[in-house]
Amino acid sequence: MKVRIKWVEERTFVGESGSGHKLVLGTASGPEGKTPGPSPMELVLIGTGGCSAYDVVHILEKGREAVEDCVVELDADRAETDPKVFTRIHMHFIVKGRALSSDKVQRAINLSIEKYCSASAMMAKTATITHDFEVIDAAAK
Repeated sequence: MKVRIKWVEERTFVGESGSGHKLVLGTASGPEGKTPGPSPMELVLIGTGGCSAYDVVHILEKGREAVEDCVVELDADRAETDPKVFTRIHMHFIVKGRALSSDKVQRAINLSIEKYCSASAMMAKTATITHDFEVIDAAAK
């Protein structure tokens, strides 16, 4: 896997993935403290959530569950001193579908975090990772 990071100006960079996707990242600059895009550490957290969400949907689909949506909300703390690694990450999954089994959703989440998600495995080296979930029945509407 390869990526390229190019400095643009001040604290703004453009990252390009090996597959050709680009995104702007940076940290606060200017008097308003505006950011040109997510910070590198926000991207790490986004990547962790994305990795796990992908796994959960994939596992549920393989189990022939009628999953229609999956959202993961992450809340995290970082160390106060450098390197400011993540020390706590809580992942809240909101999974929507038709007649989804709560047991199967729990199993998919556990498999992701404990076995398949590479990002969670790396983050668990410095952070305590917890999770919970809710299931929304799409047929109930």
